[in-house]
Amino acid sequence: MKKKIVSMLLIIALCLGLTACVGNSDKGARNHKVLKVYSLGDYFDPALIDEFEKETGIKVVLDNFDTNEEMYPVMTKGTVKYDVICASDYMIQKLLKKKLLAKLDYAKLPNYENIDQRYMKLASKFDKNNEYAIPHTWGVLGIMYNTKKIAKGEINSWNDLLNKKYDQQIVMPDSVRDNFAIALKAKGYSINTKKETELKKATEFLQNQRHLVYKYSNDAARDLAIGGSTDIAVVWNGEVLYSREENSDLDFVVPKEGSEEFLDMWAIPANAEHKKNAEKWIDFMMRRKTALKNYKYLTYTIPNKAVIDEVSKDTENEKYIFPDESIISKCESLMDLGTKYDDMYNKYWKKFKSN
Repeated sequence: MKKKIVSMLLIIALCLGLTACVGNSDKGARNHKVLKVYSLGDYFDPALIDEFEKETGIKVVLDNFDTNEEMYPVMTKGTVKYDVICASDYMIQKLLKKKLLAKLDYAKLPNYENIDQRYMKLASKFDKNNEYAIPHTWGVLGIMYNTKKIAKGEINSWNDLLNKKYDQQIVMPDSVRDNFAIALKAKGYSINTKKETELKKATEFLQNQRHLVYKYSNDAARDLAIGGSTDIAVVWNGEVLYSREENSDLDFVVPKEGSEEFLDMWAIPANAEHKKNAEKWIDFMMRRKTALKNYKYLTYTIPNKAVIDEVSKDTENEKYIFPDESIISKCESLMDLGTKYDDMYNKYWKKFKSN
């Protein structure tokens, strides 16, 4: 019994000693081996964290957010200092306006050469000289439909979503800008319009379509189409490969009017405490092998030359992951419109939802 007590006292003493040592070095070496990542949830192969940690000795602390709008106040308040973030194009633009991002040092990012330049050009719409952000994933919004119920090629326009024969067979997104993007494209307008007359007409489109919609959902659309609960689902192209594995009757089209595209990017906050670690992480994510692992995990478009080479061998699925340039040239990314126009979009969204 005494031996146990003495042993316990020794253990406690040792633990206290170690705690003191750790506490004293909190701002020293141990802290330099940490990387605080803030990202959209489930946005890269989790096995890559272990791989990165083993290779570098850097401990990854991962926090996730569900939407860019949830992330924004966290970044502006600065109460939590993250070292690297993954955010959408328009949010990168918004953070840059607030001077909340640090310039990238390309000398520390040799794997940058693996990123396809088409996507760097797209990124420059939000980060003018490509100084602050690196592309991680790309996607385009389209229509997935069941070819057992709807003939292949029958759907090729956003206006097809007004067809009465699809009554209660359509799943639409449940978000302001995505729904207006669909309606605005259907009417031949820019998805970033600042004209109230055009937004009114887009609202009319959504109101005329409403009775045909089975559900408005950001998460359930894919699974409802896979299970056959609905024949049509508006989804991102990255959902298509998994969907077709589960239900081979499903097909996908980017409507002829064009669509909304997105580019999510890695960036380093201006107040990052471990910038060197963040650079190592971004460079790691740009490696060819890492990009391939992410593609196989996400099935979203990874704008890395290794993924482009791999997907080009799969002629059946290439059109879903890297759509033809003639289609993409008609697509637009959401831009940060500022508070005034955000309020205008929200006003018409509330009007639509309340009727």
